Amino acid sequence: MTERSVDPMSEVLVLNGPNLGRLGSREPDVYGSTTFEDVAALCRDAARRLGLHAEVRQTDDEAELVGWLHEAADGHIPVVLNPAAFTHYSYALRDAIAQRTAPLIEVHISNPAAREEFRHTSVVAAVASGTIAGFGTFSYVLALQAVAELLAES
Repeated sequence: MTERSVDPMSEVLVLNGPNLGRLGSREPDVYGSTTFEDVAALCRDAARRLGLHAEVRQTDDEAELVGWLHEAADGHIPVVLNPAAFTHYSYALRDAIAQRTAPLIEVHISNPAAREEFRHTSVVAAVASGTIAGFGTFSYVLALQAVAELLAES
């Protein structure tokens, strides 16, 4: 990973939806054995190398996730978002993302298009800056790289 020259105070929220707190024990054949704590450390380390400060959060509560997206919009804070199951049906989440004022990258550990048919549709993709999926936990690193690039361009 290349070091970036981004404002050292640049904060990014790495927001995670339902069941991601159970990584490591949840469907290891799909999500691997990496724990959520491992993902959080990976994100903080990758962000630091990119000149960013990552605050990593996880919730199983749709309303809390919507509130965090409002916080990001109000603060012009970029977001890396793994909406998890909310990806496929949460119009509340979609509407919160539509209010974004900074880059927002949708991220998935697995490739939803290669899984069950109900996972093939993302209601949030159309209002995100972009989507990265299918690269395991490295998807988060790629998403943080995308955020850094988008911030450097602006």
